[in-house]
Amino acid sequence: MSYSNKYTFAALPRTQRGTPLVLGGDPKGKHFLYTNGNSVIIRDIENPAISDVYTEHSCQVNVAKYSPSGFYIASGDVSGKVRIWDTVNKEHILKNEFQPIGGPIKDIAWSADSQRMVVAGEGRERFGHVFMAETGTSVGEISGQSKPINSVDFRPARPFRIVTASEDNTLAVFEGPPFKFKCTKQEHTRFAQAVRYSPDGSLFASAGFDGKIFLFDGVTSELKGEIGSPAHKGGVYCISWSADGKQLLSCSGDKTCAIWDVETRERTVTFNMGNAVENQQVSCLWQRDHIITISLSGDITYLDPSNPEKPVRVVTGHNKPITCLALHGTSLFTASHDGVVTRWNVNTGEAVHISGPGHGNQVNGMKACEDGSLLTCGIDDTLRKAVPASEGDIPTYSSDATPLGSQPKALDHLEGEGTTVVATVKELLVLKGNVKQSSLSLSYEPSCVTIDPVSKHVAVGGDDNKVHIYSLSDLSLINELEHLGPVTDARYSPNSRYLVACDAHRKIILYTTEEYKLAHKAEWGFHTARVNRVAWSPDSLRVVSGALDTCLIVWSVAAPTKHIVIKNAHPQSQITGVSWVDDETIVSVGQDANTRVWSVPNA
Repeated sequence: MSYSNKYTFAALPRTQRGTPLVLGGDPKGKHFLYTNGNSVIIRDIENPAISDVYTEHSCQVNVAKYSPSGFYIASGDVSGKVRIWDTVNKEHILKNEFQPIGGPIKDIAWSADSQRMVVAGEGRERFGHVFMAETGTSVGEISGQSKPINSVDFRPARPFRIVTASEDNTLAVFEGPPFKFKCTKQEHTRFAQAVRYSPDGSLFASAGFDGKIFLFDGVTSELKGEIGSPAHKGGVYCISWSADGKQLLSCSGDKTCAIWDVETRERTVTFNMGNAVENQQVSCLWQRDHIITISLSGDITYLDPSNPEKPVRVVTGHNKPITCLALHGTSLFTASHDGVVTRWNVNTGEAVHISGPGHGNQVNGMKACEDGSLLTCGIDDTLRKAVPASEGDIPTYSSDATPLGSQPKALDHLEGEGTTVVATVKELLVLKGNVKQSSLSLSYEPSCVTIDPVSKHVAVGGDDNKVHIYSLSDLSLINELEHLGPVTDARYSPNSRYLVACDAHRKIILYTTEEYKLAHKAEWGFHTARVNRVAWSPDSLRVVSGALDTCLIVWSVAAPTKHIVIKNAHPQSQITGVSWVDDETIVSVGQDANTRVWSVPNA
């Protein structure tokens, strides 16, 4: 039985307030790349829904850059390691791994011949190092600055030069090879955040948190002048040159981006990106005809210089771990632990955020209803509803919030009757609309809740190693099913004949709903760590489980001894949600903020 990964709806860049983000561009102009957690994400610049994720770093990656040849990518992480891996093979075979500095790497630059590399950051003994990409042999020293280096660039033509920008407000210039310190530039009055050579190497520009941008001669490093006066009202996080070297793009914490004419040093276009804190611009890239900037929210905006008011497109999604998902038709809803809820089109990968007064923090439970509305509960202890203005529209949260009295852990909704059951840490609540119908105090902490529309039974999994079965009408206890570990999820089958439950003891157990007896003797226990989520196929013939061990397993009800294992479905990330789009398509989400769609044909 085979499977394939149809799509990956990639995570957005992981951003941090006051910290610039580095975007890498493919020399052929086809892709751009950025980092999130321990992933390097490569996206197609024409169609950003096409993406590839590299996950071989064991800790957080800060920066990744293409070699000028385009055949390799170098990525640097917080431990000071650099991995050089190929772009040609799907497996991204590792070519070399080096440890040039003993702390976080903040920027990487390649020489034009793809042979030398310079890294900069926050090492214990030194803040940067130049070495050969093939052997790791040192080809000079990066010294002369007293604080961590934020940005570095290699002159793309001979004579080679390296320039670095540091938190001691200075720029340092190095000549070589072998590279030796030549001079410092002290024009900036606050952190120097970005340095970039023009495509032909005749100039380099620097930008800092003082809002200023300076131009220097690429060979002599002599100051040519200041761009703007100052360029921005807030700190400048990033700069990027146009392909012809005649214009410069800058982005700033003042929530604007600007294009500058290099010859006149005057601003030609201003892009106002919004008024909220998340509209601060932390990175930018000018790649051929595409101008891209990254907001503090992680959103990727394609700018149009001929129409600065209206972006060409905005790529949105999640940049924090996804906590739950819900599906209705081709609309997939995902929520992350910062409270962002996104609607995806499963077929195209297009994403839109759900607007309105949402939870503002972690969403623990979510259900997509047949009328297109969305029910969510979060750790602000409320139940909220997002409703579309008309059929097919994106749901919007109303200002109404139903207080739950304690932290909710899960919810389920019974279509047709308008009944919602919410399991909180203290009680089980039955609501109709916003009105509480009944409640039951719980002696255990629940993890999940599922309603069977035929029998009107409610199954609740608990940390007491049991699945508790209640009657929906009066919440009386009907049955208790024993597990060997805390129950993490439970789901009634669409045909109401089965209940499947999973637990922290790595087991998935299938029960019949007639007497809540075991449906078969085969053991579904092939996960190697806690099982987090289970879901039924619409035809009730298969179950998918997702676990802490990064794997998905597809189980067959008719042939209980057969199963399909999707190893490393979310590499180095536990799976936090699973669902079936149709009888042969699964969607999964994980702590890596990626959403993946899988094709799992029936054998």
